[in-house]
Amino acid sequence: MSTATVKRVLDNTAVRSVATALAALYMWLVYVTTRWEVEGQEFPEALWSRNEAFVLAVWHGRLLMVAPHWPHGKPIAALISKLRDGELIARTVAWHGFGAVRGSTHGGDGAAALHQLVRKLKQGTTMVFTPDGPRGPRMRAGDGIVAAARLSGATIIPFAFGATRRRLLESWDRFLIPLPFGRGIIVWGAPIRIARDATESEVTTTRLCIEAAISEMTDRADYRTGHTPVPPEPTAASAEAAE
Repeated sequence: MSTATVKRVLDNTAVRSVATALAALYMWLVYVTTRWEVEGQEFPEALWSRNEAFVLAVWHGRLLMVAPHWPHGKPIAALISKLRDGELIARTVAWHGFGAVRGSTHGGDGAAALHQLVRKLKQGTTMVFTPDGPRGPRMRAGDGIVAAARLSGATIIPFAFGATRRRLLESWDRFLIPLPFGRGIIVWGAPIRIARDATESEVTTTRLCIEAAISEMTDRADYRTGHTPVPPEPTAASAEAAE
């Protein structure tokens, strides 16, 4: 089946509903059949105990297992693009009780999306944010996540996962699909905070800190599950250094 045919099929509302329901069920299947090890649980627990919303930062390629590991009853939503794949992600996580803010913090609707993010965080809803989404560069953090945390006063908590049995897609983000009946690891990172009155230099430092933290955790999850880590997309600076 060609890509164009798949897109036409997914344009059907009934087909999308069935497909996203099956995807949500698959996520639960993997969750209940995998032996999970959880590292750093104390970091989100401290915020959950105070009913404090935070920004959950995860690379786009490691989104799949956030929903099954999120505690029931804690309000959460995700920043999801308005693109076709974003629509499918939004419908899939909705089966797990996730809300959605549609848009991106860069581009034409960036200000509106950022405003919604900040409002939800202040109202007590944790926001899932993919700093490299919706189209990359892979594993490189943009400024949007720092702006959301600074304007809302929310803490940033990085997240990553790995699995021994998996499929790694040849997509821009190298999306990881864990397979059932394996072993997995969930990694929660230490809190990252930024002051409301942060300088431009402090914003840049925080963005690089977020990028380094999520990447280190993702690499560790891959090593711990027996896989070679996925490299971030090279930057112009790193490409010049390699020459």
